[in-house]
This record gives sequence, structure tokens and C-alpha cells, in this order.
Amino acid sequence: MTQRVSIQTADFNLADEIAALRADDKRVGAVCSFIGTVRDRNDGLNVSSMELEHYPGMTEKSIEAMIDEAHKRFDIYGARVIHRVGLLQPLDQIVLVAVSSAHRGESFQACEFLMDYLKTQAPFWKKEQTPDGARWVDARVSDDAALAKWGIRASNG
Repeated sequence: MTQRVSIQTADFNLADEIAALRADDKRVGAVCSFIGTVRDRNDGLNVSSMELEHYPGMTEKSIEAMIDEAHKRFDIYGARVIHRVGLLQPLDQIVLVAVSSAHRGESFQACEFLMDYLKTQAPFWKKEQTPDGARWVDARVSDDAALAKWGIRASNG
């Protein structure tokens, strides 16, 4: 069984991660994945870089619990979440969420659920470098609304 959660500074390879998620599991008929990348603009300002911090141990435990919840809600076989930390540049990959199941609907839903959960509940702190200086990025009200559709209330925005 492949590792479910990785918090790392190094980049990741989508093809390698999907191959590991599917590894010899003949039940898999669908794999859904999402990759988030660093944008060069946010809230109307240019972004030259983003720095992500986390609380080691707590972050992994939190994401493991998210994956456990996805397994309870959806008929999935496997899930993989990679989240990068450290200094990142525009176009860099930040996050991968990948889910395997027998059919596409469960994979799509579980992938979206995990991403919505990550955006609001995972203990990461993001700082952007802009022409006006460094600024911390807060969760948005829209992120809370996305999580609410799964019956989970948050008040981050």
C-alpha cells in the first residue's frame, strides 16, 4: 500500500503518483486527480513567490483524518495527498489529490471533497510576496461555502 500523505519540499511527478496509487489493483476503473499550482496574481496583486509553512506531525495527522472521512463517505479504494511546503514560485505545483475507485463518480466526488477539506481545515500557513511586501493568505468565505456543501461547517474566511 502506498503512503497516503506526504508533506515535502520536493516537486512530485503525477504519472509516478498515479501509477503507485493504482499499483496492481485490478478493481480500479477510475482515478481522479487535482493539481494546484502557484498563480502569479492573487486578489489583484502580482505574486512573485509563495512560502508555505506547516506544523509537522499535526498536518499529516489532519490530512490522514480527511482521507479516513473520504473513505467513509465514498466508495473509493485509495487516496493520495501530497502538499508542498517551503518557498515556491509561480507555476510550481503545490498540491496533489488523487483518488481511485471502481467508477468515476466516486473518484470525482472524493477528490473534490478532499480538496475542499484541505483548503479550509489543513494546518498550512501561506505567505505571498507582492510588490506591496509580504502578506499572509487567509482562507476565503468561498472555501468555507465549498466545505459546507459536504455538511461541514467552518469559519475561516
